[in-house]
Amino acid sequence: MKYGCIGEKLGHSFSMEIHEKIGLYDYVLKPLKREDLPGFMKSRSFLGINVTIPYKKDVMAYLDEVSPEAALCGAVNTVVNRGGRLLGYNTDFSGMKELLAYGKIPISGKNVLILGSGGTSGTAQKLCESLGAARINRVSRTGKDDCLTYEEAYRLSDTQIIFNTTPCGMYPDLGESPVKLFRFPLLEGVVDAVYNPARTALLLEAEKRGISHIGGLYMLVSQAVHAAGIFTGREDLSPRIEPIFREMEREKGNVVLIGMPGCGKSTLGRILARRLGKELIDSDEEIEKETGKKIPEIFAREGEKAFRDAESRVIRRLSALRGKVIATGGGAVLRRENVEYLRGNGTLIFLDAPLHALTATSSRPLSSTREDLEKRYRERIEIYAESADIRVPVTRDEKENTERIMKVLL
Repeated sequence: MKYGCIGEKLGHSFSMEIHEKIGLYDYVLKPLKREDLPGFMKSRSFLGINVTIPYKKDVMAYLDEVSPEAALCGAVNTVVNRGGRLLGYNTDFSGMKELLAYGKIPISGKNVLILGSGGTSGTAQKLCESLGAARINRVSRTGKDDCLTYEEAYRLSDTQIIFNTTPCGMYPDLGESPVKLFRFPLLEGVVDAVYNPARTALLLEAEKRGISHIGGLYMLVSQAVHAAGIFTGREDLSPRIEPIFREMEREKGNVVLIGMPGCGKSTLGRILARRLGKELIDSDEEIEKETGKKIPEIFAREGEKAFRDAESRVIRRLSALRGKVIATGGGAVLRRENVEYLRGNGTLIFLDAPLHALTATSSRPLSSTREDLEKRYRERIEIYAESADIRVPVTRDEKENTERIMKVLL
């Protein structure tokens, strides 16, 4: 390959898509086992590569020269081959700096806790030092290399900024969080270098607590654009960062429709999928595929709990997907875990249909009569509202409903 990215596991990587949007060269992903790294680096058979977990420190042993920033951080994420000489750079440094600026999370004078001890952690430490942090502590499971253990970190109750550089919470380990934020009562900002999912469990907790927060996608795009400048010698690429970031957000984000049975989730989902160029997935249909049974049959033979268990399994799987329109069942939001999973990669839109516009049908086990439907509505209306990122009033006019949703999405 001429240009690409090396790392141990790259199945989750967005790097190829970002570099394709930059559009200056062909770019490939090359997973490498640790034992294959020396041979690859010594072959020098590439023009430019990005380096990700876990090799940002390891590649430095094979370089002829490193930039001052890379030497300062003790990590390299960009390598260019100049006439057979390998030069190492750290574009994560500038990417992180721009991420903090974009997220409006100040570092100067703040007590910072950096989770992780790898190459990205070292970069975060040097960046925070350069930005004038009052105190910086790094945290690891073992507490080695001048790091605190997590239990020791919890004693720093005056922590104001948390910067996660660990893979905790990254796809496919959705729902995991490296720390509990309630243990840090003075917390003002949370930064997570993870970009898949868009909103990790850590960021969702920060959001719930009203704490400023941002995920790693902007940093990923920024460092990629700066790497492209190093690969090609061009210095005019920075204006591409935000447009590519916005494009990636739109393409990778799921649109998740929630609301009462009969509010139009499946119908509007099909229309939105066509308009947005995304695939529609109906969670109820996926449940029937997984179980081999129709939903009324599950309720009749096994009861509501069995159905909700199957629904939770399906929702967890669907939540890991990117760039879909997902139409959920009416009761999907009843389990908080489902909402958290769906919000990881999705914007939840509550289709708020008035009660008089909803119709009871025999195919819906919990709303087969008007009385049941009204009861479900009273039970769920506040849950829908609390779970949603966006609340959209809907009528019987599909065209009008579609335009309302498109307006808030775009």
